[in-house]
Amino acid sequence: MAVPRQLPNAITIVRILCAPVFLWMLIADAGADGALRWWAAALFVVAIATDGIDGWIARRYDIVSDLGKLLDPIADKVLTGLAFVGLSILGELPWWITIVVLIREVGITVYRFVVVSDHVLAAAWMGKLKTVAQAVALSLALFPLWTVVGEWIWWVNGVTMAIAVILTIASGIDYVITEVRAARRKRA
Repeated sequence: MAVPRQLPNAITIVRILCAPVFLWMLIADAGADGALRWWAAALFVVAIATDGIDGWIARRYDIVSDLGKLLDPIADKVLTGLAFVGLSILGELPWWITIVVLIREVGITVYRFVVVSDHVLAAAWMGKLKTVAQAVALSLALFPLWTVVGEWIWWVNGVTMAIAVILTIASGIDYVITEVRAARRKRA
């Protein structure tokens, strides 16, 4: 079966375009835990799941591109970043968590653009693990599961969010260390 060479990138772009729609639905619900909240959470889960799908297609059909290596992590950051912001706007997530996550995400993204003429900074294993942890934590926080299973789910949300924040910080440090070491090797 022939797969169009731009299919993975097209999926990534659709993920980026879904992000503002997701945020609008989340904010429009205004914390009422109604149908829009459930739809926003479902859209987030579907959109974040496409991260694995576009990567699998690109590797399976050997159509990995530098554009895809650049856009894919940006798409993840846009989607997860807007989820963090939306939850903070609703008062369900402390702003300091959102700020810490956004500083890391924006910092790495800006750095990617700075070095793009020299090399493409692809997602590392810890960055991928961070994205999975954020996806799980945000999915649990976005779905109003407390209306179905009870208040104990807040504890689970807190633990998964703590893991996601720790991995976010650790993966940011890992990127910096890796790039500093690579720069030293290049100079030597």
